[in-house]
Amino acid sequence: MKVVGNKTASRFPRRLITALADEVAKTVVQRLPRLIPRRTKRKINSKKKFLEKSFFLDTSAIIDSRIFDVINLGVIGGAFVILDSILLELKHVADSQDSVKRLRGRKGLELLEKLKKTKGVKVHVISDNEEKMEVDERLIRTAKMYKGRIITCDYNLEKKAVINGVLAINVNTLANTLKVTAVPGEALHINILHKGKDATQGVGYLDDGTMIVVENASSDLGKAIDVIVSRIIQTTAGRILFAKKI
Repeated sequence: MKVVGNKTASRFPRRLITALADEVAKTVVQRLPRLIPRRTKRKINSKKKFLEKSFFLDTSAIIDSRIFDVINLGVIGGAFVILDSILLELKHVADSQDSVKRLRGRKGLELLEKLKKTKGVKVHVISDNEEKMEVDERLIRTAKMYKGRIITCDYNLEKKAVINGVLAINVNTLANTLKVTAVPGEALHINILHKGKDATQGVGYLDDGTMIVVENASSDLGKAIDVIVSRIIQTTAGRILFAKKI
């Protein structure tokens, strides 16, 4: 390189310098797309770790509302996740023409708001509106992605989740598991509230809601009587006790 006055003259042609600059620019641009996914992946991995093993609430469990009592007792806690599609379903129920559904939907939304303020509990809402699949499929897929557990009252959703390798906690099954265990030969004192399927049967209930069908007790409607358990039947809806008057 030589100096001419105050100017510096390059030994390399200007065209060569321009071509080299273009090549450097192309190389940088080609590398940028590789760098961006790495940052995105890092962000996704961080979110995945943060939400790992969370509880994913289904619409049926929110509307049922019993799970909120379990949470308030401190039996389960940590992070709870609600998908946008679940919230949308819940809002549709809250706007239903059916007064019972509307009441349950609005109560579910209120309980979610209270859950956000519960100590030791974190509530996260995940957007899944871009997914072109049914809500149940979205829920199972997302729960599996985060190694989470689904809380539901829907028997079919529970079975689908299990098939897909996702743990599903059915509130109805949980309630039945916690019911009082009676054995044949045990004596109970119950109120006969209505008749059974058979015209001679009377039906009563334990404090936890377990049904007791008593033989030859249709004439004892409105009365409290002593009975003895004769047999127990387990159904998908829970246990049913059969008893005889003492």
